[in-house]
Amino acid sequence: MKTVIAVIQPPKLNAVREALEKIEVTRMTVCDAQGFGQQQDQTNLLRGREYSFRLLRKVVLEIVVNDDFLERTIETLCRVARSGPEGAIGDGKIFVVPTGDTVLVSDGSRGPGAV
Repeated sequence: MKTVIAVIQPPKLNAVREALEKIEVTRMTVCDAQGFGQQQDQTNLLRGREYSFRLLRKVVLEIVVNDDFLERTIETLCRVARSGPEGAIGDGKIFVVPTGDTVLVSDGSRGPGAV
């Protein structure tokens, strides 16, 4: 089992969710987040005044998958979350973390069957 943590652009959320459902990845946790990386500061104009902000809005998906779903999950996330054919800075990142165990709270079942 692996935990896939995907940081993506908020407008891509619905398309990513629908694409994951098509490959039978139907369980995930979605969190709003703020952060910055290679994008650095962004400047906007509000009422004639220029202001900059460091933290940009992102969406974080946490998806626990069995090993046989890992590659198709990563491929789908990369394909759908990318902006345009070549992508751009700020499209996001994917982290893959080993998951030692999963426990289903309702009945206590454990392991890959609990995912």
